[in-house]
Amino acid sequence: MANLISFDWAMKRLLRQKSNFVVLEGFLSTLLNEDIKIVRMLESEGNQEHEADKFNRVDMFAENSKGELVIIEVQNNRELDYFHRMLYGVSKAISEYISKGEFYSKVRKVYSINIVYFDLGQGKDYVYHGRTEFQGIHTKDTLGLSASQRKQFTYQKVEQLFPEYYVLRVNEFDKHALTPLDEWIAFLKTGKIPARPQAKGLKEAKEILDVSHLSDKDRLRYNSHMEALRYQASVIETGRIEGREEGREEGREEGREEGIKEGMKKGIEEAQKTIVRNMKLANIPMETIISVTGLTEKQINEL
Repeated sequence: MANLISFDWAMKRLLRQKSNFVVLEGFLSTLLNEDIKIVRMLESEGNQEHEADKFNRVDMFAENSKGELVIIEVQNNRELDYFHRMLYGVSKAISEYISKGEFYSKVRKVYSINIVYFDLGQGKDYVYHGRTEFQGIHTKDTLGLSASQRKQFTYQKVEQLFPEYYVLRVNEFDKHALTPLDEWIAFLKTGKIPARPQAKGLKEAKEILDVSHLSDKDRLRYNSHMEALRYQASVIETGRIEGREEGREEGREEGREEGIKEGMKKGIEEAQKTIVRNMKLANIPMETIISVTGLTEKQINEL
């Protein structure tokens, strides 16, 4: 079985090339249950108005044949405010792709697709879909479009005008791949593709994402990327454990509720210092340290 490149790294390097769009088109068509054709890739960091924006960037930002915007993001590390990050990304995409003076009807439809490798929220499923509906408080009916609106907007329902969100909780998938979407989720989790995949795009992915097809330079970059991910995961988990233990110990010594809170705070601060120190020693880029820790560059340098 071929050794395949991880999907997140492939999005940053290989899948942005027009000749390789077939892989993403297959993934999107399977997830959205419609035929998706990508016209072009858009710049994820094009209009950064301030320093923090570049750390909220998405992995991929595309336009499909209908003129709709598609955001695809892969997140490996736990983020408590990830739902807010999803909202930020969609809001920014909408505001950036409408010109001043244009009618509101020109607002673009946005799909936010989030592939997360941690337990985001609480739920039993591994794929969640979110969209906007307006329900009557008293009648419980769903607010719809008028006949003239349906004609003008070419949509049949209000929900089709608003952004749609997909959350793929990859680590929660523990079943046999029985459907095309399951095959894609299984690949995202294990990096393996069956000999005869049924899902659209996976056959091509098996060829395009083969590590042996990388140049020596790209293979070195890819191995460094995977090592950095493993190291980050290890450092974060170590810091979390140490922070809890130091906090408990400090709390026991104080013997009061305030002491427990203060001890936990001190423990987390010490763990954070350890994480930053280790990541610096590993020559991990500053922007990655900022993204992982949530600290500013100034705070990191002070540590």
